[in-house]
Amino acid sequence: MPAVIVLGTQWGDEGKGKATDQLGQRTDVVVKFNGGNNAGHTVVVNGEKYALHLLPAGILSEGVTPVIGNGVVVDLEVLFEELAEMERRGVDVSRLLISANAHIIPSYNRVMDRATEKSLGERQIGTTGRGIGPTYADKMNRIGLRIQDLFDESILRQKVRSALVGKNTTLEALGGTAIDPETVIAELLSYVERVRPMVVDASLVVNDALDNGKMVLFEGGQATMLDIDHGTYPFVTSSNPTAGGALTGTGVGPTRIDAVVGVAKAYTTRVGEGPFPTELTDEVGQALREKGGEFGVTTGRPRRCGWFDSVVVRYSTRINGLTDICLTKLDVLTGYETIPVCVAYEVDGVRMDEMPMDQSSFHHAAPIYEELPGWIEDISDVRRFEDLPTNAQAYVLRLEELCRCRISSIGVGPGREATIVRMPIAD
Repeated sequence: MPAVIVLGTQWGDEGKGKATDQLGQRTDVVVKFNGGNNAGHTVVVNGEKYALHLLPAGILSEGVTPVIGNGVVVDLEVLFEELAEMERRGVDVSRLLISANAHIIPSYNRVMDRATEKSLGERQIGTTGRGIGPTYADKMNRIGLRIQDLFDESILRQKVRSALVGKNTTLEALGGTAIDPETVIAELLSYVERVRPMVVDASLVVNDALDNGKMVLFEGGQATMLDIDHGTYPFVTSSNPTAGGALTGTGVGPTRIDAVVGVAKAYTTRVGEGPFPTELTDEVGQALREKGGEFGVTTGRPRRCGWFDSVVVRYSTRINGLTDICLTKLDVLTGYETIPVCVAYEVDGVRMDEMPMDQSSFHHAAPIYEELPGWIEDISDVRRFEDLPTNAQAYVLRLEELCRCRISSIGVGPGREATIVRMPIAD
């Protein structure tokens, strides 16, 4: 299977890092296609936990070429800190490649991000404050800095000075302090020689790999419900973490993709602001958070927790054209007498089986639940589907039916090996 896209089907934190890492063990190239260091993937290898932010999960698989695609925004300070940490732990990071067209997150965009978010008051989006949004805005406004600009000092100076004219005006209006362009330029130039060996035409690298029969894994940050076009706008990220984003974020055509794998948690979580129909704000939600270890990899923020929402995952199946679902954290649900699953919404007395068309309706959507019997057996050591408790099997099969996509693998613990493979991807 030469080309596989792996992405989130909910609001992120579904376990994409683990899924990508597992597939990456038999992959030649892993290319990250969107987002920046506002997202985090946790991968556990031989009992060791790795927290990845900018680096593709493929960095942990020997022999894999990890690529940062053009759709990613790169904080160079964070990148080299992460590389240094991986090297300290014995990971070979010399294989990393970066697209010349990827955009740089300059330090002034971190300042802009925090200042703008603060000015919104009660209407805050819940941004991580890492400059992601302002950098994508600069990209669309055609004033952004790209990796390739580091190698032409005159262009770099011109772009930084020009961008800061308007940004400093905004910062001062928000009560902040103007930023010295020369300080920013000096900081960026300090990375030139370190980043130079990594920079490539990523589209050419990926397409050449596919031409030569190699397997390429496309890794998405965030998730479908945070997509700038298809998510719960405006409480979304600034990029396209959906299947279409994998194409534009790497420079690969749609006819080259063989499978689209959606990762879904066996319940639902969300970080930041925005609607969340199945959210549990009581002690049940708190217990689910503690049991599932639901705290952000990047920010440490506690995640909002709720029951599985099949309307959301069914929507993701449609938006992305999913061929398979990897279900994660099924073990966290052990011990519940019954487990509610949202099968539809009620909005102003009307049942909706699909995602509401308008955001206002979604804000007011009340979940319609179907109660499924739970199980008490420890399933963390189970490796075959037929060895799961009967009720756990029934839970998976019902989710598969509701989401209209087959569930190919099931996570029963955090480790790389704690996975039940029901069937090969897109077999």
